[in-house]
Amino acid sequence: MTDGGAPSAGGFDAAACEAFDLCDLCGEIVADEDLLGALVPDSSALHESDPDLDGKRVVTACTAAHLVVLVEQYRDRPFVPEEQWAAKVCRALAEFDEPVTLSLVAELSGLSEQQAQSGVDWHNDRAREWRARYGGADSGGADS
Repeated sequence: MTDGGAPSAGGFDAAACEAFDLCDLCGEIVADEDLLGALVPDSSALHESDPDLDGKRVVTACTAAHLVVLVEQYRDRPFVPEEQWAAKVCRALAEFDEPVTLSLVAELSGLSEQQAQSGVDWHNDRAREWRARYGGADSGGADS
């Protein structure tokens, strides 16, 4: 790779780059004013500041046809409540360095204790599956 030097005066500056996004289907760069979007269900989506938006993802597209494909992909994807609960539990636990009770986790995450426990179990099952597949402590895999 060769260094082409500083961008020309006609190049984009940092502020101009914020006026663009990418199509989630093809990766095309799209100006914000031309971008199409939809809110789709996604049990892996966790909103950074509004728990009411957990489980919802914004998809963006360059054309209506690409938006239809994206919406269909998410419509066909199963929504797994335990995955959502696991994410809410992780968000609640992120503020703690010490062990906390399940009742506190449930309260902080807005879940029932049963939902919180199901989220913990779902998360732990995925961790065990990962260790079994890729190795790691207690997996019996290549790293044991």
